[in-house]
Amino acid sequence: MFGLCFGFGLGFVLILLFSRLLLMQLIGMPIILSVFDSSGSAKTRHYTFVIQDASYTRLCNHTKNILTVNGLYPGPTISARRGDIVYVQVINKGNKNITIHWHGVNQPRDPWSDGPEYITQCPIQSGANFTQRIQFTEEEGTLWWHAHSEFDSATVHGAIIVRPKLGNSFPFPKPCKEFTLILGEWWNANITDVYNNAMQSGCDFQISDANTINGQPGDFAPCSSNDVFKMQVDQGKRYLLRVINAAMRTEFFFAIARHNVTVVGTDASYTKPYVNEYIMITPGQTFDLLLDANNYPNSSAPYRYYIYATPFFDGNVHGPRDPNATVAILEYKTNSTSLPPIPVSPSLPNFDNTSAATVFTAGLRSLASSDHPVDVPQTIDMSMYVTLAVNKRQFPIGLCPGLTSERFAASLNNASFQNPQINILDAYYSSVLGVYSSDFPDKPPVFYNFTDAELIFPSPLLYVEKSTKVKVLEYNTTVEIVFQGTNMLGGENHPMHLHGHSFYVVGTGFGNFNNKTDPLSYNLVDPPRKSTIGVPKNGWATIRFRASNPGVWFMHCHVDRHMIWGMDVVFITKNGNSRDAKIMPPPADKPPC
Repeated sequence: MFGLCFGFGLGFVLILLFSRLLLMQLIGMPIILSVFDSSGSAKTRHYTFVIQDASYTRLCNHTKNILTVNGLYPGPTISARRGDIVYVQVINKGNKNITIHWHGVNQPRDPWSDGPEYITQCPIQSGANFTQRIQFTEEEGTLWWHAHSEFDSATVHGAIIVRPKLGNSFPFPKPCKEFTLILGEWWNANITDVYNNAMQSGCDFQISDANTINGQPGDFAPCSSNDVFKMQVDQGKRYLLRVINAAMRTEFFFAIARHNVTVVGTDASYTKPYVNEYIMITPGQTFDLLLDANNYPNSSAPYRYYIYATPFFDGNVHGPRDPNATVAILEYKTNSTSLPPIPVSPSLPNFDNTSAATVFTAGLRSLASSDHPVDVPQTIDMSMYVTLAVNKRQFPIGLCPGLTSERFAASLNNASFQNPQINILDAYYSSVLGVYSSDFPDKPPVFYNFTDAELIFPSPLLYVEKSTKVKVLEYNTTVEIVFQGTNMLGGENHPMHLHGHSFYVVGTGFGNFNNKTDPLSYNLVDPPRKSTIGVPKNGWATIRFRASNPGVWFMHCHVDRHMIWGMDVVFITKNGNSRDAKIMPPPADKPPC
């Protein structure tokens, strides 16, 4: 009898489970499955991402269809533990081709699932699907995923949360709850039209109409009194805030009125606890912050506080930018039945306060503990000096006022990157000739006063030609890159992001890098470990990493218009000698070109 009851019960449960999965797939909800080993540790998880249009309304009844994952904006959160492997089946039911990138995930030996279009894959065509494999080997903390094609990441993005292995704990007091805050932008116009108009004219990209927190502009924005994210807390408890900058061009100062925050992680790497009134976060970066809810000691104290993100912009103040602050609300739980007061606002640095941004960034240090050690390369095999510039291109027809027969472009060492027609990874893996050249320069063609406020540049350096150049690295090479900002066409911060690797930020400074004196100030003990670093306006930043991940890996500015204009390069790390040091074979369902 027991056997019959057990067999019937198990069969009934399985029927219910598969019925639920089928229903979830039909209505576009994310499918999340886990496979466990005998110890109970989750090893494999499965998600389904359906690319589809959905109708959203913001800013005085501006309703439009936007591209989403599973109808959500922002998209679903991927949750995993360190050591897990996650499979995401991306089903493209949208009306355009697309790719998805797992930002800050190193993807050991598996660039096939990394995502940038025409670098590691061709786009997933409308009506097709592709299952991507994500490995969380070293990452622990907050990351994010986003579209890596055209301007699609404006609405196609979401959080990745990687917790410690089962049985391990955070290297800080356990919070009672977590909140994810994704900073972004909203355009009233169709984002594909924004992209196409800029590409066809050669002009700058239209600025956004609002900045957002979790897709909401906040009650400062027009007609948005109800479009605000609220975070409820209990007095005396501690919370973990996972802050992600998914904006396409905006850096932010971020703060909570009358509350300090403690930085405990950035880009999925732990830091020494660092208390501050605010943070500065560039596009692509993430921060893990502890918040002590200790500001409602009695009924006479305010219990609603603004969570505030205001743009930081240290470039040309006359340049195009979205100046709008965006807010959410921190609300203490109370028994009060009175009407809620207006939330208290924080005091944040001015939008152009470079000193405030620099002071915050300089305080970041890796945790460097026995459980979370650092491995900063002490000797260097390959040194590169890479200039970052916004340029122009000569073009037969120009539609932009002031550019005549010119278009905007951008470059690294005066090389302006152009996507090929087939992806570089396929070309490299299959030895297809003529797709790229291996002559990306280790230094700029001409040295001059890169940061001169009244820069009079040699004419050849203002204009660039498009090319597809890569840098080839031997396996296990230790690499140092000095990023040098320039004042070409007006300087600004450049958040540089490297796929396939995390790196150590060993030094930053202003002016032209001095290769004799500046290295004396490098931090080779506990520098922050990052995947995205903001190179300061008219300044420099030095990173170090070990090229121990064979494959094809994109490096680019995470201001999307700069990336699209050509501020990019591709690193190809060759195979090592052992089996575990060779690139994996391609998946059977990789998208065709």
